[in-house]
Amino acid sequence: MNRLRQCTLRGAIAVLALTILAAAFAQSPPDAEPANAVIIKVGRLLDVRSGTYLKDVAIYVEGDRFKAVGPASDVIKEAPPATRIVDLAAATALPGLIDCHTHIMARVPEEEHGYGYGLNLLTKSQAYRALEGAANARVTLEAGFTTVRDVENEGSGYADVALRDAINEGLVEGPRMRVATRGIAAVGQYLPFGISPDLSDFPTGAQMVSGDEEARRAVREQIGHGADLIKVYADWRYPTLTIAEMQVIVEEAHKSKRKVAAHANTPEGIRNAVMAGVDSIEHGHRADRADLELMKSKGVYLVPTLSVIDAMVAKAPDKWTSPDRKARLESMNRVLPDAKEVGVKIADGSDPAAADRHGRNAEELAAMTRRGLTSLEAIRAATISAADLIGWADDVGAVEGGKFADLIAVQGDPIADITVLQHVRFVMKGGRVVKNELAGNPR
Repeated sequence: MNRLRQCTLRGAIAVLALTILAAAFAQSPPDAEPANAVIIKVGRLLDVRSGTYLKDVAIYVEGDRFKAVGPASDVIKEAPPATRIVDLAAATALPGLIDCHTHIMARVPEEEHGYGYGLNLLTKSQAYRALEGAANARVTLEAGFTTVRDVENEGSGYADVALRDAINEGLVEGPRMRVATRGIAAVGQYLPFGISPDLSDFPTGAQMVSGDEEARRAVREQIGHGADLIKVYADWRYPTLTIAEMQVIVEEAHKSKRKVAAHANTPEGIRNAVMAGVDSIEHGHRADRADLELMKSKGVYLVPTLSVIDAMVAKAPDKWTSPDRKARLESMNRVLPDAKEVGVKIADGSDPAAADRHGRNAEELAAMTRRGLTSLEAIRAATISAADLIGWADDVGAVEGGKFADLIAVQGDPIADITVLQHVRFVMKGGRVVKNELAGNPR
């Protein structure tokens, strides 16, 4: 009897799958020639929601969206005749990845005395910064990150808005972007430091404010110039913006349906930002248990940005031997497992700001697994969780009908070895193949 029930259930599932596929294809008139249609045959596809692999599947893409996903034989049978096929039968596919903490406009040079940030602002025009951003965007996309939330452009004005729009127009290659433009910090509490006070008009990395009304004006100005979200600096070495200042920022942003990301590392700075109503804490490296429980209660995301610190330590380990820096590393290593235990929502963010960090976004996924996340949890942080944080849950983050056709493929098993995602071999963004190093060729 149990075997009969199982057979009946399998039959019902098969009928349902065929019905869904037929309905998806039936939305186009039978005689219509689909625009930019392609079938992608995949050896196995990671379903990021269930955490399981779907084997021998095909994905039908029409225009810039996924239209149908199912058994390869069924999808090919239902697709219009002579639809182009991309063969990824020997690869593992998964949704295009999302980085929620990038600085695409930043290419800060190393400088012996620590003045690289100021030198960057002093010597590069905004036009040149935009060209650097285009180069950074291209390598980010080729690394498999088809969407980014760019959390402040490090003193390049509104060049990130221009880059976002140029990508959307197809003028340059890059991920689709949510941009925060200039960021907002307390006067004197963001880079560059050490500039002569005689240079009163020297550019700053963020828009500096003091008081509620200056904070309100900054938000309105940035949104008026195209910001998709607002970035605030709740602290630097100590808490800076007040709760009242950040509440105004959140109020203005939320009125316009924009989210607020808060740079915060100190326990008090994190607490102030969460109490002010921000949507995510960026870094959070010194968060205490009370901070994490408060974040959980208010549904605030943590974007931990671990790999950037790991890279700094690997490059110059002698600089991380002081008691203060050792304590910082110990705290940073503790926060993610504590956040997981408490149930804080976690999204991926790699924080690249130098030439050698762009395109290495996937190192963040490995960094999270070293602190206690499973590979699947890290991948979810860069797909469905990231999509939720940036407000595009209906459009990106999973290979599902109706979402943007963002797909990547690797050779290997990212669940068994998360580092294979540092070697993406195939990238499709919005239905267009932008990278294909695999053996199968379109036909």
